[in-house]
Amino acid sequence: MLGRLIYVAIIMAVLLAGGFALDFLSKEQGTIEIVYGDKVWDYTLFEASLILVAGIILLMAAVWVVKFVIALVRFIFLDDKAFDGFLGRRRERLGLDALAKGMVALEIGDGKAAYKKFKRAEHKLGRPELTRLMNAKAADMAGDRDRAETYYKALASEASTAFVGVSGMLTHALENDKPDRALKLASKAHELAPKDAGTMDTLFTLQSQKFDWAGARKTLTAQRKAKALPKPEADRREGGLALAQALDAEEAGEIEHARSLAVEAAKLDPGNTEAVTTAVRHLVDSGSKRTASKLIQDSWRIEPRARLAAAYATIEPDEAPAARRRRFDDLFSLKPDHPETRFLQAELALVAEDWTGARKSIEALKETEPSARSCAIFAAIARGEGESDHIVRGWLARALGAPRNADSDTEISHAAMLPLLIEPSSQGDTDEIVVAEDAAQPDTEATPANSVTEPASEDDANADDVQIQSDDEAPKPAAAG
Repeated sequence: MLGRLIYVAIIMAVLLAGGFALDFLSKEQGTIEIVYGDKVWDYTLFEASLILVAGIILLMAAVWVVKFVIALVRFIFLDDKAFDGFLGRRRERLGLDALAKGMVALEIGDGKAAYKKFKRAEHKLGRPELTRLMNAKAADMAGDRDRAETYYKALASEASTAFVGVSGMLTHALENDKPDRALKLASKAHELAPKDAGTMDTLFTLQSQKFDWAGARKTLTAQRKAKALPKPEADRREGGLALAQALDAEEAGEIEHARSLAVEAAKLDPGNTEAVTTAVRHLVDSGSKRTASKLIQDSWRIEPRARLAAAYATIEPDEAPAARRRRFDDLFSLKPDHPETRFLQAELALVAEDWTGARKSIEALKETEPSARSCAIFAAIARGEGESDHIVRGWLARALGAPRNADSDTEISHAAMLPLLIEPSSQGDTDEIVVAEDAAQPDTEATPANSVTEPASEDDANADDVQIQSDDEAPKPAAAG
């Protein structure tokens, strides 16, 4: 606003000065005499001033006409943009107006109108770097992918807009499910903008999908340097890649390399149970039991899992039940109140035929609703304590409909120290509690050791009777309250 006021003030001052000058010249009595040969011209000061102004105007007009003629000749024979110097301002105004209207159309979702406006803006402005991207987005919105691809390629051909063009083509390749093309474009985009977080993440994902673990780790290193990922997430990703490399190396027979990579994966991401158990398997095979134990303990501190306990058992596969319980106490002390600790304490007590210890551990869980795993343990306790057969089967029937633990369905099947096969020597009953996961989930194929089925000799026709007995006669666990 202030600038406009100053501009108006300057114009008014010039006009006033011109008016005073004309008034002075009209009143001045002096003359100007021009002599050329035998001719003499006499002019008053006012007349001379008018002639001077007219001469300046004519000179400017002549210069403009000469430039126009030159531009016309160039337009006809040499350059179709020769008139830009004459029409530049008007063209720029029209181009900017079209660009603004196109952006409004793009914002409201009218792709066709936006494309028309951007096309006009491109023609008027002659600045493709300003309009090609808008044209590409408008064509995308209008559903014309081929035309959008043309604009993205044009953008990619210019150094100043190459990244934008490659990124647009990358988006198309991802949307059209062309992973090979997308991977090449992502690599190119990463070269053009090495610190762009979105590009690095896309490249990492594509390399992982193509099982290019080495390439993915290189990209992850770039993400670390650019601080594009939090350190815990970067460690988790690198741990997964190291594990994948370890499995490939193991399959190729490179055992030493596989062991090194597996240990690296476990140290990078101790919470990755698969990485830890794979590393432990290799370390146990090589005799590095102490390192294997430490890896499991580090993982157990993060989250106790049944697979970790199974791997911990393989470190000393032939130890006696009492020795195993003492060794596991070191592991259990890290998370003494965790449910998995309680379950494992109970199951180890069962193996040692310590029915009282097993009951104490399982009741310490204080479950509001008995799980399939705890029902199976109660069944084993009942069998070990010499309870009647129908009470044992009642607990097993309760396990059928009880909630299942997240890990126990598939993990405990690998634990050599957790069999629920119990044959009380003091009882005349010859029935067995058979190790089978499908006691708690009949349609499952795996057979983990934390679940129990009915005796194999039981007639299938009595299944309904067993369910009735479980409802009426099976004791309620003390921890259920």
